Amino acid sequence: MQIDKILTLVTDELTKNKGQEISIINVQDRTSIADFMVIVTSTSSRHSYALSNYVSEKIKQAGLKPLGFEGDKESEWVLLDLGDIIVHLMTTQARELYQLEKLWSLAPSTAVNA
Repeated sequence: MQIDKILTLVTDELTKNKGQEISIINVQDRTSIADFMVIVTSTSSRHSYALSNYVSEKIKQAGLKPLGFEGDKESEWVLLDLGDIIVHLMTTQARELYQLEKLWSLAPSTAVNA
């Protein structure tokens, strides 16, 4: 499956399940760990965990397999490794604290929804 189709699948699932402030950051020229990072704000730690499960299940239904997962129901920041795409699911407080967009500010980014 092409990466743009996977990104669409991920962002559609996040939007459908009330993920907020979804950003896609192109990091192809910045790191070898992934091509894109998707950052989304959740309403709570449990919401972050649930969003990761929704995305993971959708990826599996598409015939792909997530490579890794970090976090639990109480985590402020949950990470889902989809290979070329890393999904960061964060509470508002965690997103403000870690400021991943600022960290990767030199990378081109795309806002999915506001």
